[in-house]
Amino acid sequence: MDRYVKIDKLGEGTYGVVYKAQDRLSSDIVALKRIRLDNQEEGVPFTALREISLLKELRHPNVVKLYDVLHSDRTLTLVFEYCKQDLRKYLDSASRDKPSIPNIKSLFYQLLDGLAYCHEQRVLHRDLKPQNLLINKKGELKLADFGLARAFGIPVRSFSHEVVTLWYRAPDVLLGSQSYKTSIDIWSSGCILAEMVSFKPLFAGNNVDEQLNLIFQILGTPAPDFWTYATTQLPNYKGPYAQRVGTGLEAEVPGLDSVAIDLLGQLLQYDPDQRISAAQALSHEFFSTVQLPHHPHVPTST
Repeated sequence: MDRYVKIDKLGEGTYGVVYKAQDRLSSDIVALKRIRLDNQEEGVPFTALREISLLKELRHPNVVKLYDVLHSDRTLTLVFEYCKQDLRKYLDSASRDKPSIPNIKSLFYQLLDGLAYCHEQRVLHRDLKPQNLLINKKGELKLADFGLARAFGIPVRSFSHEVVTLWYRAPDVLLGSQSYKTSIDIWSSGCILAEMVSFKPLFAGNNVDEQLNLIFQILGTPAPDFWTYATTQLPNYKGPYAQRVGTGLEAEVPGLDSVAIDLLGQLLQYDPDQRISAAQALSHEFFSTVQLPHHPHVPTST
């Protein structure tokens, strides 16, 4: 730890503290995530072990870099690349001067690019939300906080349905599905796109039932073919649900044109098998004029 000089405290979570620091050897600014082990009867938290093992394998411009892991009797320190802010803080600071659609396109394209890479590497993030998306001073977005992430294979094993922060959790997972795949992250990304435009969570429920109710209010109650025998047998199913048309995404996210609404609709499909993949979304017409950091113009196929 003598190699790093703390500059500022960036935040504090369940397991420890995050600091901004400087590397004495390279003079680079880094982020130190210090995890307390004093009260850990079973040693290192499994979320930290999972994050370390996955980030050692993931190498992509839109995934946060893990530089080093330092271990002592009482602390575990993860050394990350430093990013100035997360997407939540970016949106809060930009709420008065709304970011332009080109800026939103750039950030969201990078989110999908990082996500497509993770899925290609057979990794589910399982906790996408604005607080877990970092932005550096160059305008580069990085997927971060892989504590709930999991590797997956074929056939897909059963996973816990108690993942993803409530507001960004897909309806099939809200109902209790444990056989989800990459679609779990796609729904979350759709919620994030809407929030980047409207500056408010699209579905902000206080519990599972309220969250489902809000989704039905906006998107309408799912069509009968969604309610298969398997779906109605999920532990959180409390139907049959009253049939509603829904207010529609156009009304809830008025800043998006028809092309963007089309992409958002494909991200927020009720049936997880019908949700567009991250790789497919990168080729959507919405990104035909996207401009990325260090790339004046990056056309995509439609």
